[in-house]
Amino acid sequence: MTDSTHPGEAHVNGIGQRLNWLRAGVLGANDGIVSVASLVVGVAGATTDTPALLLAGIAGLVGGAISMALGEYVSVSSQRDSERALIAKETRELAEMPDEELDELTQLYRDRGLTDATARQVAVELTAHDALAAHLEVELHIDQDDLVNPWHAAISSAVAFTLGALLPLLAILLPPPAWRVPVTFVAVLVALAITGSVSARLGGSHRGRAVLRLVVGGALALAVTWAIGSLLGTTIA
Repeated sequence: MTDSTHPGEAHVNGIGQRLNWLRAGVLGANDGIVSVASLVVGVAGATTDTPALLLAGIAGLVGGAISMALGEYVSVSSQRDSERALIAKETRELAEMPDEELDELTQLYRDRGLTDATARQVAVELTAHDALAAHLEVELHIDQDDLVNPWHAAISSAVAFTLGALLPLLAILLPPPAWRVPVTFVAVLVALAITGSVSARLGGSHRGRAVLRLVVGGALALAVTWAIGSLLGTTIA
């Protein structure tokens, strides 16, 4: 493909894809933490009944994991369909107008800083080796052998959400009733600080701001749902 001019590009792209998946996993876990924590803390504000808390937590975990999986599956399926359509279009153009496509590839390498003669030579050699792969990589930044997999995305998202959701579920069920809400608050805010730090590191953003956003947002969500649960519990009682 284009290893003769950019030998590290495929390696860098592979690392970038892995970081994107890891970042998505961290965000999925964060969603699980916040959504299930808000749910069980709200219920805990209304009742100390353990079966009710368990039922609410499991319902939130299962429903959230399925929703995340479906959302990722639909989104990634759409992306893969678009990539396949672009591959089909490029294949058709190479068959119908090979000279124009060679000129286009030459221009792409000129735009990368190669001289006219070198750009033409590279384009000719890559076209002879694998014209479709050359155009997909340089023009569209697609690897036809490494298209996104919607099933992988769906499963990864569901697993990440589930792992994140288990923390508040255990935190609300294991302590004595009087300690359930405070323990859950602390556990969730610590977990959010960790996920915020990891996501900032992966994204190269400011760690303090990322952590602060998640911790403050999570604290507000827990406080609001607990207050609503307490008000409803008092009203029902």
